[in-house]
Amino acid sequence: MRSFLAGLIAILMLALPAVAQTGAEEFTEKLDIGISTDEIAITSDFRGADLTIFGAIDGFAPDLLAQGKYNIVVALEGPKESATVRKKRRVFGIWVNTQSMTFELVPESYSLSSTRDIDAIAPANEMNNMGIGVSHMTLSPIGYIGDGSSVTEFRNAFRRLRETSGVYQRDPGGVQFISASLFKASVRLPADVPNGVHVVRAYLFRDGVFVAAKALPLRVIKTGLEATITEAAHKHPFFYGLFAVLLAVITGWAASVAFRRD
Repeated sequence: MRSFLAGLIAILMLALPAVAQTGAEEFTEKLDIGISTDEIAITSDFRGADLTIFGAIDGFAPDLLAQGKYNIVVALEGPKESATVRKKRRVFGIWVNTQSMTFELVPESYSLSSTRDIDAIAPANEMNNMGIGVSHMTLSPIGYIGDGSSVTEFRNAFRRLRETSGVYQRDPGGVQFISASLFKASVRLPADVPNGVHVVRAYLFRDGVFVAAKALPLRVIKTGLEATITEAAHKHPFFYGLFAVLLAVITGWAASVAFRRD
């Protein structure tokens, strides 16, 4: 009898992890978003614009919604490229680059809106794991970095430079609920928005826990003379460089003639 009870207890102990796993909470909420266009044409006189994203929460709990337990974060990420940050020092009266660090595949532009400050939406470690927000963006250095003591300094400098130039932006409160489960978000396209495929990402959090996400592509193209110049620079770099040199020589000669003193 005792051996039978011991065997039964052992079986129950082994089954506990499976029971705990099947009893884990499953979220019923889903997230849908939409934008008015999937392509934006940029002309030479473009000075930046706001892009509006509409969305809805499906399968929400009315009581949690009434208590303000749902939060939305919307980010517009530009194409990713490696970026180099350089540190200058004054050497014999001349400012020269003495150190540099390159970060692998970071967004060329990044605009974020949320129902409130993202650090109040979810724990910092979760935002770090998901790479949501400028402060939590993954910045992985390329190559040898020594003892790693300067990585934090270069990361902070990278974020500061991108935010100062306006290509990285954040807007706590930029996402607003317009009805029970419908919301709208406004993200900023900077004046020097890069060409290529951007991605609109929306994240849903319930009481500090990530629930669902949705992503849509947004294509940004340049049109007119600027597009022609950009295409020539990328497809025919030799002739583009030759033309630039000739144009500089002609411009310099014309200026010397125009302002020549007789």
